[in-house]
Amino acid sequence: MFEVWLRPNRRILALGALFPAVALIAGAMLWMFAAGAANRVWLQIVGGLLAGIGLTGLAFMLWQARQSRLACDGRHLLVNLGTARAIRVPLEVVEGFLLGQGPSFLPGQRHEQAEVVNVVVRLAERATEWERVDVNRQLGSWCKHYITIRGTWCERLNVAVVNRLNVRLSEVKQMLKEGSLG
Repeated sequence: MFEVWLRPNRRILALGALFPAVALIAGAMLWMFAAGAANRVWLQIVGGLLAGIGLTGLAFMLWQARQSRLACDGRHLLVNLGTARAIRVPLEVVEGFLLGQGPSFLPGQRHEQAEVVNVVVRLAERATEWERVDVNRQLGSWCKHYITIRGTWCERLNVAVVNRLNVRLSEVKQMLKEGSLG
């Protein structure tokens, strides 16, 4: 079991779900229209394919909405930045969370210079194995003991969120030290 510490940006995921939803509805309507007409099997096939693509897209968006950017399993910080599965970083090497700012990495010229608020996870320098890890560049970066999570792709970031992360990290580390976490 794990505890979610930082959620994905559900506003962007909802916006991204619009196209698959429209495709699903249009495909279903086309399929139903073609079902009542003679010699329109090809329309049923197109409608079914369109509805299937829309349903697949919606399922993917729902799956993405359930993925956390940061979570904790009691002993590890689970970092989900577009890798096949969350990266499990031992809590003893996580030093804290900071608020930062950086490029948005959104497509298009008008977003080229846009900056967003980021959360930065500071890792202990003694943990050389966690110095650099390959992650999806759109979601964040992991370099020189710093994990940067782009604010574009996670819940709205501010000082209160970063303070909450630091307090929770401190609480879990204290419970680990006392042996009250299994």
